[in-house]
Amino acid sequence: MPLDPGALVDVAVLVGREASDLVQSMRAAAVSDFDTKSTITDVVTAADRASEQLVRRRLAELRPGEPVVGEEEGGDEVDGLTWVVDPIDGTVNYLYGIPHYSVSIAAQVDGVSVAAAVVEPASGRVWTAWQGGGAWLDGRRLAVSDQTRLDLTLLGYGFAYRADRRKRQAETWASMATVVRDIRRAGAASLDLCAVAAGRLDAYAEHTLGRWDWAGGALVAREAGAVVYLPGETPELGADATFAAAPGIADALFAALVEHGFSKV
Repeated sequence: MPLDPGALVDVAVLVGREASDLVQSMRAAAVSDFDTKSTITDVVTAADRASEQLVRRRLAELRPGEPVVGEEEGGDEVDGLTWVVDPIDGTVNYLYGIPHYSVSIAAQVDGVSVAAAVVEPASGRVWTAWQGGGAWLDGRRLAVSDQTRLDLTLLGYGFAYRADRRKRQAETWASMATVVRDIRRAGAASLDLCAVAAGRLDAYAEHTLGRWDWAGGALVAREAGAVVYLPGETPELGADATFAAAPGIADALFAALVEHGFSKV
């Protein structure tokens, strides 16, 4: 099929909303119907699996022949267009009834996101972006903050699942808390990246994200004007680092993260 980023966004929104409705309808059962993956704190619910199955089925109907990479069922990236799906980003929040989780669907071409929708099941909000077309929240164009002072920066962050790595991360975040306004841990990378796009956070940094975690939100942040670095792009921050920041504080924050040991976590 021809590459039309606007049409790809429309598909991502349509399918994302359908998956979001399914996820929300299954929320009550989540507390008793879940398993664990890499560690006992890394959970997967029946809704994660059902959401991904729905997305895969609908994409096969709407965009036949295009491969899908998903958090739960995997898949291989290929040359050309690939869909990247996080059926529930923020599963621990979902399990506990904290309304900060999303369904993220992005279209990538040769590994680069060109269109995306991040849908919030609890609120119905829809974040969208396409390459060169800007970033949007329910039809309102987004722009990153105009922050220029590191000491007034609100920084979003995340933790890995392994306890040993979390300990090292906690030391870095405690150190970073002395040089920024404050730090926030919300628990859903896609929405943290969208928060940077909307100016709700001035910046966000995390290690260990999978492609499905950042594929949608990073495009939203970049199209809103953020400086974005993805895993593998900045060895100074660590091989698996994701970074998004308003331009006015991006360089200073990058340097502070390096100084305070972010690459060593």
